[in-house]
This record gives sequence, C-alpha cells and structure tokens, in this order.
Amino acid sequence: MPIYHTLGNIPHKRHTTFKKPDGSYYYEQLFGTEGFSGMSSLLYHTHRPTQIKKINSSRDITPKVAVEKNIYALKLHGFEVKPEADHIGARKTILFNNDASVILAAPTAKQVDYFYKNTDADEIIFVHQGTGRMRSVFGTLDLKPGDYLVIPRGTIYTLEFDTENNRLLIIESHHPVYTPHRYRNEFGQLLEHSPFCERDIRRPHGLETHDQKGDFRMFAKKQNMLHEMVYATHPFDVVGWDGYNYPYIFSIYDFEPITGRVHLPPPIHQTFESSAMVVCSFVPRLYDYHPEAVPAPYNHSNIDSDELLYYVEGNFMSRNDVKPGYLTLHPAGFVHGPQPGAMERSIGKKETDERAVMIDTFKPLMITEEAIKIQDPDYWKSWLE
Repeated sequence: MPIYHTLGNIPHKRHTTFKKPDGSYYYEQLFGTEGFSGMSSLLYHTHRPTQIKKINSSRDITPKVAVEKNIYALKLHGFEVKPEADHIGARKTILFNNDASVILAAPTAKQVDYFYKNTDADEIIFVHQGTGRMRSVFGTLDLKPGDYLVIPRGTIYTLEFDTENNRLLIIESHHPVYTPHRYRNEFGQLLEHSPFCERDIRRPHGLETHDQKGDFRMFAKKQNMLHEMVYATHPFDVVGWDGYNYPYIFSIYDFEPITGRVHLPPPIHQTFESSAMVVCSFVPRLYDYHPEAVPAPYNHSNIDSDELLYYVEGNFMSRNDVKPGYLTLHPAGFVHGPQPGAMERSIGKKETDERAVMIDTFKPLMITEEAIKIQDPDYWKSWLE
C-alpha cells in the first residue's frame, strides 16, 4: 500500500551517517522489492542486522499434493483443521500453485519464543477469530476479527494472541501484493470511486527498540524449507524507519460495497491484487434496484482462474449449505452459479448480510492432503436438480 509512513528517529538525509548518543553509528538497511524499483523502506538498526550466530536445522515443509490436476468443485470444512499450539506448525496448506498458497491455521499458544520471516512470499493473514497483535521490526499492529494483515516478504515478526481460540486464513503470494491499480491515481492516492481509502489503513505504531545481544531464535521460510537460525542481537533493534514498504491492516468491515441497478460482476469486490491473483471482499450490501433485477449471481465460467470462496459470517444467498469457515473451490473452465432454488429465492430481496473472502488465482490450484481431510466429497453434485 503506497503510503509514506515513518516511526522513531531517522537522519535528515538517506545514506548518510547517523550517530548514536555515544558517537558510534546506527546501521542503515534498505528493505525493498523488485530489485530496487518497487516499494521500499529504510530502517536504522542499533546493531548490524546481518549477524547470524548459528544455523541449527532445516526441514522440508513442501505441501503434500493429493490432486495435481483437479476438475472437481470442492467444499472444505475449514474449522475442522485441528488447533495446534505452535504458530508455524498450526499452518496447514490446503491449496497452492507456483504463485500462491492458501493456508488455514488455528494457533492456540498466546505467544512463541521465536521470530519468523517468509523470504519468498508476501502474506495476507485474514483474522477470522481471535484478537492480539503483530510485533515486527516496524512496530506493532493490533489484530481483531475481520482484519486483513498484509506483510511484505522478508518482514521479521511474531504474533501474539489474547486467547487460545484463533482462526486464520493465510494467503501467500510469490508476487508483491498491492491495492488494485484501478483504484489509484498516478500518484498512488486512492480515488473517489475506491471502496476504501487511506483513512481505513492501519499502520504500525509503538516501535520497539531492543539493545540486546544474546541468542534469538529465528525461523525463515525459503523455497519450502524452514530454516532455524540463531541471531546474535534482538531483531527488534530499529530506532527509526521511513518509507512505503511495511506491514499494514485493512478490515473487511471498512470495505464499502459498490452496488448497481442490475447485478454487477465480482471485480467490484476486489480488495488486493498481484500479477497472479486477486482477493475480493463480499460484505453486506443493498441488492440491485432494477424492478426485475435478479440479485443472485448469474451462472458463469471461470475461464481464466480458479475461484475460491472463504465464508466468514452471515447468510450466503447463493448457497443452501455453507457455514462460517467453509471454503468452496470452483476450478477454471467450468460453469458454476447459484445452487438450485437460490436464484428464485433472491428475487424481490432488498439486501444481503453475508461476508466472505474470495481468492481468484490465474493458474490452477493443486489440492493437498490437508484439504482432503476436510472435504465434502459430494459438493460437485450440489447443482443437480
């Protein structure tokens, strides 16, 4: 999200000396994307950010593929993913391709004794259940249900929760995640027709600066390997930073729906994009107001993408059989639409109170063994009359 932000103390000019009170130097770090041409921030560390004392172990966490080339529409019972204490261990990849992964997690530990960074992918963590905070080198972000937490790749962070009852939907993107280009002007400002604006973006606060040496556990994900390392200094030793590349939060409850006289297509719900996928937010809205409008979505083919819906709350107008935490996958190339009876029921209705997250990937998704554990095998028959 290209909004300039700064926290703490920084020098007047970039790439110049910045002295500590004792006359020694702080250490500058450029944190950027796309080979110095994308968004970036400059961070100023108390200690050199390059000090790794030990690499303890590495383990392969590549998802186990159950179906590589899928033709079936699927329904997955997301809340059947079993809770686990460890935050990394709780993450279960259910669908993925070379561009993106869709992960469900139910972490129960309120905090862990390590730090984490994903070096390969931007992360969008949707908080379905639970409250807490994300602590990072950029400061703190407070979490609550409905939040999209967007984390640029390489960000060092840890999550803390207030209770053991937490449910997360995590999207990993191997391409940088942005707000939709069509919502922004040439200067990056969100336009008047955008369904959200800069006021809705929550940025980090409460910068932590730890001047500590010791042994600090770090897990880094790279190429589906999880590497455990020991850092020589506390990762949160930044005295100040500024720039455009940092974690932020946007809440689904701040998404303002776009409505029309007749039914509008799914791109009106778009919230984020990369070069390989889009993420949309379905929220309560007034239905179409043409006197003969059909509020239910028309049958359509996903010619260019796999469509995945994650149901958050409310009554889902187009289906008879979904609950919060369910996911439905509709693969590219096949027609899908409302369940029999849903279209007829929608006629004459004035509004909907549903909330859901939609993920469309431009390449087919593979189905993992974790997904098979929670699937409804007969979902693909649900359109039969």
